[in-house]
Amino acid sequence: MRSNRPPTGADVVRAFTTVELLVVMAIIAILAGVGYPSYVRYIARGNRAAAESFMLEVSSRQERYLVDARQYAPDIPTLSMAVPTSVSSSYTVTITGVTATPPAYTIQAVPLGPQATNDSGCGSLTLTSAGVKGASGASGPITCWNR
Repeated sequence: MRSNRPPTGADVVRAFTTVELLVVMAIIAILAGVGYPSYVRYIARGNRAAAESFMLEVSSRQERYLVDARQYAPDIPTLSMAVPTSVSSSYTVTITGVTATPPAYTIQAVPLGPQATNDSGCGSLTLTSAGVKGASGASGPITCWNR
């Protein structure tokens, strides 16, 4: 026998409506649309900072090598170093422009793959034996090396 009384707490089944689900999906999409580009910039900036740190370490090692060998090392393996995977996945780091008189070198980090796209404002980074920092992108060395 059916009762005409309204359902009580035990009889009511609660569920989300389609409209509620669509509203939640729209909110998630908006948050993802705003958050993802910020995340990509954050990752690119972190990769750049890792490359800069390694370049400064190579520079320090070059100065020690100069004291011992009276010349700069022509490449990174000569300094008994290897590019860390955290850097090599985003940059190709090389020593170029090594000269004997006057002794000089340039360390260059060229971005790879997504790093080149996501950090195009900075582009390739350079550090010379004189301590001059450079960036090939439109943002310039002051912005790229100080963030």
